Amino acid sequence: MNSHAPNIRASIQQLEECAINRIAAGEVVERPASAVKELVENAIDAGASRIEVAIADGGKTLIRVTDDGCGIPPDELPLALARHATSKIDGSDLLNIHSFGFRGEALASLGAVGRLTLTSRADGYDAAELSVTGGTAEPVKPAALSRGTVVTLRNLFYATPARLKFLRSDRAEMQAISDVLKRLAMAEPSISFALRDVSGGGEGRVTFRADAVTGDLFDALRGRLGQVMGREFVENAVPIDAEREGIHLSGFAGLPTYSRGAAVAQFLFVNGRPVRDKLLIGALRGAYADFLSRDRHPAVALFVDCDPHKVDVNVHPAKSEVRFREPGLVRGLIVSALRHALAEVGHRASTTVAGATLGAMRPEPQGQPRIYQMDRPSFAAKQTAYQAQSPGFAEMQDSYSGRVVEEVSEEAEETPRTHLPLGAARGQVHENYIIAQTEDGIVIVDQHAAHERLVYEKLKTQMTANGVPAQALLIPDVVEMSESDSARLLEIADDLTRMGLTVEPFGNGAVVVRETPAILGEVNADALLRDILDELDDQGEARAVQDRIEAILSRVACHGSIRSGRQMRAEEMNALLREMEATPYSGQCNHGRPTYVELKLSDIERLFGRT
Repeated sequence: MNSHAPNIRASIQQLEECAINRIAAGEVVERPASAVKELVENAIDAGASRIEVAIADGGKTLIRVTDDGCGIPPDELPLALARHATSKIDGSDLLNIHSFGFRGEALASLGAVGRLTLTSRADGYDAAELSVTGGTAEPVKPAALSRGTVVTLRNLFYATPARLKFLRSDRAEMQAISDVLKRLAMAEPSISFALRDVSGGGEGRVTFRADAVTGDLFDALRGRLGQVMGREFVENAVPIDAEREGIHLSGFAGLPTYSRGAAVAQFLFVNGRPVRDKLLIGALRGAYADFLSRDRHPAVALFVDCDPHKVDVNVHPAKSEVRFREPGLVRGLIVSALRHALAEVGHRASTTVAGATLGAMRPEPQGQPRIYQMDRPSFAAKQTAYQAQSPGFAEMQDSYSGRVVEEVSEEAEETPRTHLPLGAARGQVHENYIIAQTEDGIVIVDQHAAHERLVYEKLKTQMTANGVPAQALLIPDVVEMSESDSARLLEIADDLTRMGLTVEPFGNGAVVVRETPAILGEVNADALLRDILDELDDQGEARAVQDRIEAILSRVACHGSIRSGRQMRAEEMNALLREMEATPYSGQCNHGRPTYVELKLSDIERLFGRT
């Protein structure tokens, strides 16, 4: 017996409008942050230049959004709170979307689950106010407002108290609201944003502020990202600007050595709309797959812009997911653009590496500062000082100088000069770290990690030039699978062949594997094809074979590189430094760790209190 079916057939009936609105609100308004997102997006669509959000108790008791946009005439206020009523589209083309909102559900949904007051003044009209409580609207009445719109939402989910039990702590909800506002602030650098916590009453305190930024596209975006993500990100990110077949990718991507332990600094936008799209996240992971281990995540702010007809934003009521007409094109653009931009920076590593190094070297203060022996002049030092005041002081400088000067040989004159980016090698410590002197500091290089990256890049170049050698199987492997899975594999058979994997149909959904990549050695064909199908589900493109080949290359590079514990001659160390300067991505090893640390002379002097 079906437990979901009643014993007696119930008649079909139309739900009341109030119940319909509450059901719809469950899709649009998941938590206070969802309400803030919808209201702020409406303010942006209204052409606002300043938007302020006030929050009390994590948005559970109060959400107030104030803007200076175009406003709403009094006679349109009741329509603004009706379901599927909007000024953004006329309904003739649901793909030609140029605004944040277009479904006309937000205000009606918020009015159905909370106490909503909408106060607005449009040019040429007097200000007016309309209140809705649990879906029941009051008459429109005059109000006092100079310009724009103020939306006040109190007691969210009071009409659906069961939803309140699913909300998190006030602090967690406030963090979610802040995250939403920061994403929208990145999308609109020309608008000023402010977030104020008014819990407990009064003016409260500002927890986030981003003033409007002027300038061209990249200058304005760089300024706004500095406000939202911090100066460190801007200093350690490279600009992205690429276009392919009408799809434009712009923004900033962090260096691999400026990575995070979680995907908390990944901000993705499609036509200015913040999204959390599986395709884009997969493309981002693929672009950094060569530089980061699986437990590290890049920091990026990327904007994909294209003709609205090439992307469907009407996938989910929350509008956080999109569907591209040509997903492979978008993914390929992101991967190639990011890898090209990271290659152009060459051996550069993030500045935070040096900061972390200095932090590790700086001792913690313990009581009174020590008085070192050198600060207490010895008897011999006093005698020397007395003699220095007597005639003949000039003759004694050489014998009492603390400077060490090595004799310069002809071979030493050929040592690379220190004006080069990674300087000239001056020594090797613990048979693993090269010390090089630059014009304004020193560089410490991990010889094994650096050479591992150099060998890996050479192997990849050779593989690209000569293709992936394939080995024919003496007895081809037949792999049974569903007809749908077989069809998906055979669609990309040509791509798999270029990677050294040859598959052919075998009837009734089965495929036969005739060749596998030689570098992989003995392969479990069944497991390999299942991995490729999983990859297709996850990213929409077969990268499993390519990733496995590159993983093998990385392992070979590790075993073929200079090992820790090996002493190197000066010319070998300098040759390694020069090759690092000429090789892309050499600032990090194959696992995303830095290959060198640069310390400026001013930083070193600070360590010794010489400022």
